Amino acid sequence: MYPGRFEYQAPTTLEEALATLDRYGDEGKVLAGGQSLLPLMKLRFASPRALVDINRVAGLDRLAEEDGELRIGALVRHRDCERSELLGGRWGVLADAAPQISDPIVRNLGTVAGSLAHADPQGDWGSALLAADARVVAASAGGRREIPLDELLLGPFTTALEPNEIITEVRVPDPGARAAGTYLKLERRVGDFATVAVAVHVSFADGTVSRAGIALTAVGPRNLRATDAEAALAGAPLDDEAIREAARLAAGAAEPRDDVRGSADYKRNVVRVFVERGLRMAARPEERGDVPRAAAAPPGRPEPSEEFAGEETAEDVMKEIREKEDQ
Repeated sequence: MYPGRFEYQAPTTLEEALATLDRYGDEGKVLAGGQSLLPLMKLRFASPRALVDINRVAGLDRLAEEDGELRIGALVRHRDCERSELLGGRWGVLADAAPQISDPIVRNLGTVAGSLAHADPQGDWGSALLAADARVVAASAGGRREIPLDELLLGPFTTALEPNEIITEVRVPDPGARAAGTYLKLERRVGDFATVAVAVHVSFADGTVSRAGIALTAVGPRNLRATDAEAALAGAPLDDEAIREAARLAAGAAEPRDDVRGSADYKRNVVRVFVERGLRMAARPEERGDVPRAAAAPPGRPEPSEEFAGEETAEDVMKEIREKEDQ
């Protein structure tokens, strides 16, 4: 199918973009990467009166560390994050998530901010950034406001953004010098939506967990925080007992449903296994004195470093999950 008729606006300044969007109200849609919006328009699930293309607005493609925070502009592509040397180490959960976003075509065009605004419960950035305690800057003709990601994502394809607001920036706080994390994703084939995915991000101080972020993908009406699991880890050493208990609590926080990708029990068990594995991976930098992994992974799926060589393969992971289900 072809999309319905629409007006096309291509402002060159943020002020012009905001004024244009304010004029159209809920009949206008922001176009950045278009990897979610355009397919919806072709299927006539979305029929905006106008598209406000922000790709000509200068300054929105900035990916930088500023005042200790990671700043991800509205036009930063998935590919930019995949190849950035800023990600990794302290923000390892983001470095691991970036190359697992869909396929190379989508990563070349799609944007991080656009993915958050789309609010797909199977979106990878939602969980990775929730675990990292991110917030967004939303701008309108009337001013700007910061929205914690917990408060931005309301439900399936629903956010707290007003129709005349644009996410201009994602801000990720400094987790401290001793921090690590990862993003583990189970998919039927490369580039598919997640059957289940888990984001883990842990900061350490004095040999214990100072903050833990655990977020779940595709097992609820939105990207979910496993808050009980996070609270159980705070102030505790990241030992085997704490890891197992956090994994159990995270599995309990999941809200999966039976579908063609698997049963609810199967998905809940994947959550448990992935949280346990993610926390064990995060614990290693603390034990080694926080030796970071390589920050810039090559295009495509990340390869294990020499340090992690010889670990379990994907087949081993699935075998363990199935064995647990049979018990």
